[in-house]
Amino acid sequence: MSTISPLGNTPEAIWQNYLSDESLISSKKYNNQKYFVATIPNELRNEMELLRKSDIKYKALDETVLLAILVSRKAIKNAGWKAGDDFGINIGSSRGATQLFEKYHQEFLKTGRTATLTSPTTTLGNISSWVAHDLKNKGPEISHSITCSTALHAILNAVAWLQSGMATQFLVGGSEAPLTAFTLSQMQALKIYANEESEYPCKAFDLTKTKNSMVLGEGAGVACLEIGNSKNALGFIEGIGYATDDLEHNISISEDAKCFQNSMKMALQNTNLDEVDAIVMHAPGTIKGDATEYKAILKVFGDQHPMLTTNKWKIGHTFGASGMLSLELALLMIQHNQFVAVPFAEKQTPRKNIRKVLINAVGFGGNAVSILVSK
Repeated sequence: MSTISPLGNTPEAIWQNYLSDESLISSKKYNNQKYFVATIPNELRNEMELLRKSDIKYKALDETVLLAILVSRKAIKNAGWKAGDDFGINIGSSRGATQLFEKYHQEFLKTGRTATLTSPTTTLGNISSWVAHDLKNKGPEISHSITCSTALHAILNAVAWLQSGMATQFLVGGSEAPLTAFTLSQMQALKIYANEESEYPCKAFDLTKTKNSMVLGEGAGVACLEIGNSKNALGFIEGIGYATDDLEHNISISEDAKCFQNSMKMALQNTNLDEVDAIVMHAPGTIKGDATEYKAILKVFGDQHPMLTTNKWKIGHTFGASGMLSLELALLMIQHNQFVAVPFAEKQTPRKNIRKVLINAVGFGGNAVSILVSK
């Protein structure tokens, strides 16, 4: 794996940040309005700008693409793959080239004309195709957007390719750079955005909160998938599940999140429930989103459920990349055999070992995915 997020971009730095109870969310101004956001460290932004300047063709690319290229280069190196190998690529995004699209649209409103590269640099397929250009892979290239479960849907798709025999290796993930005035304003219009000064502006998995507290973050993450046992494998995918709710509203899921119930049951169909030691919840920090997912977990596991956590209180919601960052947390907890709790949540009965972790993600439209990973 490789990720870039407010946590950093090395496993050591990321783990140390997780061991701290400090939130990485701060307050910044966008279009003269203050918002809570979680940003990547300045040194990683500098690395992204160096990549932009390294090739004239990269000059006009959106940050979602630059982030995806950086993590993809590092991931294949970590996996022992090489540029030019025969592997597939599926890297998606919820919002896509948000920053560029807004920039070009503002220019159009002012001048009545669009820049030459507007269309090719703002299309959704832009991410995987530029990563493929950079890595010279010989396999298929796919991009999709399934809102906030995009990254985990990329895993689902890759598993299907691998199990079909149509590919032997797949690079999967998500990239998101959503910190723009228009995107933040959209979330605020939904009345789900955090607006209270606090040590923890995002109260993800605080089931007692009385106000919505979602916060946006930026980041990207990819993983190298292959069938079999590799000496440098970080973990194994033991189960995959997916389901979609019957829509009651454009942004809602059902009262007890039937989509999550069904996706978790599907991922766990070959696993005893007491073998699951932890769940990395989607838990976006909204009242309904957190509560319905918790209800779904109780429906599936009962009161003796696994330990529950989320990372959005620390790094915000990275939309289409969030599932991959949750997967990273799951693998780190397995690797270190240590649970990372939400500091303000109710204390839970600790498990002796962490060997199997379930990861949940869902987006607008109730499109849930659950992935079970093991040591």
